[in-house]
Amino acid sequence: MLDSTQREILGCASYRVSIPNPFYRPTRFRPPMQPLKYLTGYPESLQAQVRALIEADRLGPLLATRYAETHAVRNDRQLYDYVQEMKSRHLRKSVPLGKVQYDGKLQVVKHALGTHTAISRVHGGQLKASREIRIASVFRDAPAPFLKMIVVHELAHLRQPEHDKAFYQLCTNMASDYHLLELDMRLWLTHREITSAINS
Repeated sequence: MLDSTQREILGCASYRVSIPNPFYRPTRFRPPMQPLKYLTGYPESLQAQVRALIEADRLGPLLATRYAETHAVRNDRQLYDYVQEMKSRHLRKSVPLGKVQYDGKLQVVKHALGTHTAISRVHGGQLKASREIRIASVFRDAPAPFLKMIVVHELAHLRQPEHDKAFYQLCTNMASDYHLLELDMRLWLTHREITSAINS
């Protein structure tokens, strides 16, 4: 059963686009509909509504309306500062971050949108622990809320290694709209992939 947030996103029968936007890609010929691999964990009823939005060329305009805000986190130094500021605000006592960077080798098709790695090094006769976070380069050009969502996800792994109830509770403590952002981010990746296939 869909919750009210998901119905709000997808129940937009009266949606209309009044201005040009970069998400809108009218097409005369469309490849056959492929499985919605970014939405495999969601109910089939929701996936059917997403397919209807795609067929009507309305998924892109819907996302453009909701997520017009871009971000200025363009390089690894800026990304480190961005992640460190969020960590200081929410997870001050967690393991320190040794490195944060964009990674062009992470493949979103394998659902590796970001990674976190535990690093232990001997320093002055003592074992020092730190963590490294890598964010898929696709988020360099993503709407600002989606970068926030993936950073929250990776920061939550500093305390909760598994995707369990405690993990998602920590995510929502850092971003109250986490679940909405995760769904919309997956819709954005879906739209991005379809647009790329049409234009290739």
